[in-house]
Amino acid sequence: MRFLIACTVAAVLAVSPVLAAERTVTDDTGREVTVPEHPQRIVVMHEPLLGIPLMDLGLEVTGSYGRTEDGEFVIAVDFIDTVLGEGKPKPGGFGPVGQPDLEKLRALEPDLILATELDAGKVDQLATVAPVYLQNIGGTKVHGFDVQEDLAALVGQEEAFAARKAAYLERVAQLHASLPANTAGQTYLPIFLTDQLNVVGNSSGMVQALEDLGYTRLEVNNTDGTTAGGGSMMLMPLSTEAFGRLNPDVLVLLNNYMDEGRDEAGTRAKLGKIVPGWDRFMKPALEDRILFVDPAKVITPTVASAEHMLDAVENWSGKER
Repeated sequence: MRFLIACTVAAVLAVSPVLAAERTVTDDTGREVTVPEHPQRIVVMHEPLLGIPLMDLGLEVTGSYGRTEDGEFVIAVDFIDTVLGEGKPKPGGFGPVGQPDLEKLRALEPDLILATELDAGKVDQLATVAPVYLQNIGGTKVHGFDVQEDLAALVGQEEAFAARKAAYLERVAQLHASLPANTAGQTYLPIFLTDQLNVVGNSSGMVQALEDLGYTRLEVNNTDGTTAGGGSMMLMPLSTEAFGRLNPDVLVLLNNYMDEGRDEAGTRAKLGKIVPGWDRFMKPALEDRILFVDPAKVITPTVASAEHMLDAVENWSGKER
């Protein structure tokens, strides 16, 4: 009996350092949360904004809200495929829409739940399953791929992020040196098409790449005096009247995720329905200063999306215009 007790105690002591590998952090909403030092089973409440940044650093994500039980994503675009490439393992789903399925969430046995500040109302419910960390994805506190850097620090992947960023910055320097025109003082503006015109905010790999190349965002005002631009990766409506007067050095156009035609032809056609004749009177169109980009590749706050944007700029700048 004494031998069995001793073995039991020894076993507990052997695993206790692992069990004790936790730390208390303050999330982006000011909550104190005790999280694993090196979480092994992470689930995310927003895959493009929280899951893709982790997967880009080489981590596997155990579960994702927005996927069905069989792994299908809730919208036609699967960001794992478009941003990271096909063939990657897909997280398990715990509800595609509406309230998360807590039973399915528990079955995934997560040790950390990553959510956004928009999920604050679900925290008490989610925290019955695992620690919940709320990460800002909007507002003025995140820019470019800041979200990925923040998450890397949270889960102990600082070195992996630093390596990804260093390789990316080398590519930025090479591309910047090869651009046909000096980007200093040149402006850009990204416009996302839904059933209306929207200015894309500041948190995305697309924005990071353009600004690392030396471009500066063009701030615009609607006809009603409201500002449309900056702040987050969310979309800010822009009036057709204000759009028609735009003259950035580079106008970036991105069609809706839900549209099949996210290429140049599809984007031109979609914009033509919103602003008929736009390509016959807008200066960026007349002077061939438009960059058509697939948002499914460049919109996540990751180094990977920034690299896709570098690809787009390189291809665009290499064309005879």
